[in-house]
Amino acid sequence: MPDAREVEITLDRLPVELDGLRVVHLSDLHASRLLHGSWQRAVVEKANALDPDLILITGDLVDGTPAHRAADVAPLRGLKARLGVLAAPGNHEYYSGYEAWMAAFAKLGLRVLSNRHVVIKDRGRALVVAGTTDRGGAARFGLPGPDVGAALAGAPKGVPVLLMSHQPRDAAKNAEAGVDLQLSGHTHGGQIAGLHLIVRAANEGFVSGLYRVGAMWLYVSNGAGLWNGFPVRLGRPSEITSIVLRSVDKNRGKPSSASPER
Repeated sequence: MPDAREVEITLDRLPVELDGLRVVHLSDLHASRLLHGSWQRAVVEKANALDPDLILITGDLVDGTPAHRAADVAPLRGLKARLGVLAAPGNHEYYSGYEAWMAAFAKLGLRVLSNRHVVIKDRGRALVVAGTTDRGGAARFGLPGPDVGAALAGAPKGVPVLLMSHQPRDAAKNAEAGVDLQLSGHTHGGQIAGLHLIVRAANEGFVSGLYRVGAMWLYVSNGAGLWNGFPVRLGRPSEITSIVLRSVDKNRGKPSSASPER
């Protein structure tokens, strides 16, 4: 079972009114015969216990079709956050039937943002949350690839932007598009100490933890679960990430926490 990891991230454009907003970041749940319904239910309970304002899920929720994994993903209906639960697709959603899973997630109350955004209003202020499709999965099946421009089209100006992108490899492009914080997974932190160096090289130098990319922060989760085709972790622990957003005006001079794992 993954441990909860708390990270504080100071965003330049975050209003003082939103200081302390808690975002629980889940990634790589990989519901399967290995990580079945009872395991998923325990993750849901642990995430809810963190008292999140917002829950964001960055892909690879499943391994298998909706017909085979219905009981295993059912506990995700229990995720609770004051401002909602949002997700973006990972490559494994495509392998298992993208359109069918989008419909199944909607029935579970999960709003999946595929090259789209929503505006969340809280305490008299606004926050943009966007999501992109997965570059590997979409390309393999001839579906629209990640398009941060489309995802942010029509978003209000001057408002902090959180982006869910399953893979971290488009970070530089997303930073240039005006994203303040990108949340990603996919790497599983490398899964095994030593092997993580290869995974890092394959993901433009990103493998685990917090990175500065231009004016944007990138957080790469080790993921809560594992693909059942290689269910091994050694020295690269799983995680549920509790991210506390901080305002520069209220926390001037305080660094963000959780430096990247090299």
